[in-house]
Amino acid sequence: MNKVMLIGNVGVEPDVRYYEADQATASVRLATTEKGYTLPNGTKVPDRTDWHNLVFYRRLARVVEQYVHTGDKLYVEGRLQYRKYDDKKGIQRTAVEIIVDSMELLSPKTEKQQS
Repeated sequence: MNKVMLIGNVGVEPDVRYYEADQATASVRLATTEKGYTLPNGTKVPDRTDWHNLVFYRRLARVVEQYVHTGDKLYVEGRLQYRKYDDKKGIQRTAVEIIVDSMELLSPKTEKQQS
């Protein structure tokens, strides 16, 4: 089973692109943070933030374009996908993406979004 569930904050405005007769794709960077703690011996372990590349397709991409902004808190479910590509220098790289199947906005609506 290939399933990912994340709760985190959007790092930058979504990058939405349209192709073929109104089909869309959106890319979002999501930050998840594991809170720091103190060990019994007094050693402090700091917060740890990981960044995730999310990809939304079709209708969900249009929802992201309209409602998701920097700093919003999201809950997403999807699957991991690995993609290989050659960078500008010809070096092969691997991209890890989460293909999102469902999303829930956890941030409260602002006055601007409610009207």
